[in-house]
Amino acid sequence: MIKRLPMRRFLLIALLVIAALAFQGCQNSAQPGNAERENAPTPPATATVAPPATPTAVVATPVAAAPESTAASTAPAPPFKRYTYEVVNIFPHDPAAFTQGLVYLDDIFYEGTGRYGQSSLRKVDPATGNVLQQHDLAEEFFGEGIAVVGDDVYQLTWKNGTGFVYDKETFAENRRFSYATEGWGLAFDGQHLIMSDGSATLYFLDPTTLSEVRRIDVTAAGEPVVRLNELEYIDGRVLANIWQTDYIVQIDPASGVVDGVIDLTGLLSQAPPAQSAVDVLNGIAYDSATGRLFVTGKLWPYLFEIRLIEM
Repeated sequence: MIKRLPMRRFLLIALLVIAALAFQGCQNSAQPGNAERENAPTPPATATVAPPATPTAVVATPVAAAPESTAASTAPAPPFKRYTYEVVNIFPHDPAAFTQGLVYLDDIFYEGTGRYGQSSLRKVDPATGNVLQQHDLAEEFFGEGIAVVGDDVYQLTWKNGTGFVYDKETFAENRRFSYATEGWGLAFDGQHLIMSDGSATLYFLDPTTLSEVRRIDVTAAGEPVVRLNELEYIDGRVLANIWQTDYIVQIDPASGVVDGVIDLTGLLSQAPPAQSAVDVLNGIAYDSATGRLFVTGKLWPYLFEIRLIEM
């Protein structure tokens, strides 16, 4: 099951993504409201939606492929690597899980879920999708990204400015920490926690003091890339879901430059039809021992192991 796009079509899509993200980059201070972040629908697969004056989404979806021409064959290469995917395995996933964070460690998925009154931290059996252990957040918290550091699990919340540190084994709360931005995605690079807030900025935090060490602005072709959501650190690069798109960007954590774009268009259609409403692609996990890459989405009934194929 390999999903491929012709070069011309991919270039058109990539340009749409960059243009849309650049437009939103001029309005980084405008964050989506509660209803938009929690309940924004997935756009039709054939539509290209221009961002409105008050942004509700950054959407760039496939356009019809143009006829091949000499111009297409001589089009300049994009300033980043391009990847499509092959589905290796499909696993069951709780269709009620509004996935905000995903980590694979020691044959277990650690998953953070969102929505007010439904947010949780979980341990999940990869093979069955069964929840093995769960800690529910208080109703006033909207759970977001998670990261595992040693014996601790860190979890962000969206608008509360509050993060939690739990014991990895028991999920007992050890402490809380504060931050001034929204909380979206979280990852660990072996030294620092990396946090996104829906803008084009990534924040690097000391996992002991939770103080900010540095920050970078993420750009593609010189333009800011906003709506950075769930994060995963893999082999010296940060992977980030772009909220409400089928794209994951690969980011150089030293410079903030996007040096890879992964197009996961059509991924959910590789599995049997969902029996309930689904939301957007979100959730990246990596098995460092075997190199397996996993992705899922909010309210998706499936979790996919995929293999990236450079185009």
